[in-house]
Amino acid sequence: MTGKSELLTATDETIDDVVKYADPMVLRGLLYQLTGDESIAATEATTAQIRDSEPDRASKDFALVQSKADVSKPSDLAMIQSKAAAFLKSYREQGAPDIPCGLPERLRRSLSLVAGTDIPASELEMWLEQLALDPWARGLVWQDPPPSQDLRKFVVAVIGAGMGGLNAAVQLKHAGIPYFVIEKNDEVGGTWYENRYPGARVDSPSRTYTHIYGVDFEYPNAFCLQRENLRYFKWVADHFDIRNDITFKTEVKSVVWDESAKLWGIKADGPEGPRVWHANAVIASVGFLSRPNMPSIEGIEAFEGNAFHTARWPAGLDLKGKRVAVIGTGATGYQLVPELAKLAGHTFVFQRTPNWCFDIKSYLDPFPAQVNWLDRNFPYIRNFIRFRLSWLAGPETFSPIMRVDPQFEDQHARSALNKKIREQQLAFIKRKLANRPDLIEDMTPVAPPYSARPIIVDTDYSIYDALLRDDVTLVTDPILKIKPNGIEVQGGGEYSVDIIVYATGFKANDFLWPMEVRGRGGKRVEELWEKDGARAYLGTMLPGFPNFFMIYGPNTNNFGGLQIVDFEEMVTRFALQCIGGLITQKKRTIDISLDAYWRYNDEVDRAEALMVYKDPRAHNYYKNDSGRSAANNPIDIRKVWTWLRNPLDGRVNGKQSGDPEAIASRVVRPYFRKDLIVE
Repeated sequence: MTGKSELLTATDETIDDVVKYADPMVLRGLLYQLTGDESIAATEATTAQIRDSEPDRASKDFALVQSKADVSKPSDLAMIQSKAAAFLKSYREQGAPDIPCGLPERLRRSLSLVAGTDIPASELEMWLEQLALDPWARGLVWQDPPPSQDLRKFVVAVIGAGMGGLNAAVQLKHAGIPYFVIEKNDEVGGTWYENRYPGARVDSPSRTYTHIYGVDFEYPNAFCLQRENLRYFKWVADHFDIRNDITFKTEVKSVVWDESAKLWGIKADGPEGPRVWHANAVIASVGFLSRPNMPSIEGIEAFEGNAFHTARWPAGLDLKGKRVAVIGTGATGYQLVPELAKLAGHTFVFQRTPNWCFDIKSYLDPFPAQVNWLDRNFPYIRNFIRFRLSWLAGPETFSPIMRVDPQFEDQHARSALNKKIREQQLAFIKRKLANRPDLIEDMTPVAPPYSARPIIVDTDYSIYDALLRDDVTLVTDPILKIKPNGIEVQGGGEYSVDIIVYATGFKANDFLWPMEVRGRGGKRVEELWEKDGARAYLGTMLPGFPNFFMIYGPNTNNFGGLQIVDFEEMVTRFALQCIGGLITQKKRTIDISLDAYWRYNDEVDRAEALMVYKDPRAHNYYKNDSGRSAANNPIDIRKVWTWLRNPLDGRVNGKQSGDPEAIASRVVRPYFRKDLIVE
């Protein structure tokens, strides 16, 4: 019985219409994969710039990409759409049964047709994972499943039920490894449960902001609001039936290693008081954008009105007629202000540093109904869309954007590409604020693009449009102090307000804080990090902290291509394979040597040296107090994927594949009894 009743009753006219809403490059590769039609493979694709300063040319695609391959000839476009319609009509007449995704040996060529360039053989397996045909491609696959009694002896604690923690739980359950989850909130979702401010929205394409087993989850927008992101995480918890394994409203206070027992002792506070657990391994999935950062401002406690951080937005807050101050203008502030302006009586925006905005046409709009119709009825289209978006954010297209050209000399930019991007986005600012030269000056950043978090905005309505409203005031004078009924700035100005909203970000460089984490010999994690801030081996392991893995740990905020969810999935698979290796080899602990820890981090430092976020004019969470990034990953994701592939010996199905340089490395050797110490 087919689940595609819409298709069975669709008219030819409906089908002819909906195929026009599909990306031709997606159809190009998908149709070839399903049919092997060589005439489709013979169509041409050319690479062209996709961003332009003209309003009607603004990109509808991933905002951070500067160029892409597209179907170039109108005749080829018409043929692809015609063949897509013909395929759907034929599929309808067959009763829309479940069908396989074509011949496996065609996949490399099919993906190359979607990308518009040949996919290197060394990268194929990574991109096949992104295609998400196998929902468990980033899980633990037992070659020889261990006896159930061996599995029962090994218990894993997962701390946090956001994106990383939920995935760890799903993968542990799928592998049959006993586990439990501790979550401080009363619901899953992490940051998407906590951040409910008006305008909260994901700034990565929603189709790639899922785990690979979530490829078929239907989203109403290209970039979804908070409620839709939370809906996805609730779906994960319910679909995989892991809610009963989560202890909610319980905050972990300490995680301490017991060397004699070879166990982690976990202490937490819950509704009924203190609790204690013991586990063989810990997967810490607390993230680093989870603890609100409150500014140090004189008089902050004296304010008599309502004041709160954006991550603590009060339910049912009445804004009508209220004078609201927003302190902070990072991504959160720039998302909040345009929506807040529609609700409040007057909005005051206190800005210390402006940020670069990247506009996307229809960033705020839902998909046309035809797009979701195709999602539901065209076999495997969501998989190929996911690959297309992933490719556009991949290392070949994205890494050059982040790199400094040491030979390039310019007052404002760090490379020829960086200069072009700056000119494009400056043109956007000038167009939006054409009649307000004062605002143009105030909203133009000093630091180059990508030296701080790039902020995605809608082409037609954004922070710039909000600032033109009569009921919005931009304040750039530094705040002197907060008074009971307002805010005083340097120079003597004072603003009377009813509500203060702190859009001041998070304690992003305080990894694992405020938990107390102690490893062998009682060593505190802060001692390991006292030199220059948080670090980890492959973003996940810490020397002297056996069987302890971090998800979204130091240097995993990905700038080497792909999305953070991809990095998290790769790290989770690595952690589970380490755990699986201990179980099958009847070992008790896995650790990383201090030497290997520093060898890997030397690689991180070398890669970071030419990243644009190192620009001295940039001051944000991308750099810690030591001047390095504890957050960002500067290493090409193809290398990272290769290193995280299989900690047993790097081989999958008897062979080692991936980035040739990573395979050949004698510096980073993330394998049992190499960099990894197994006892």
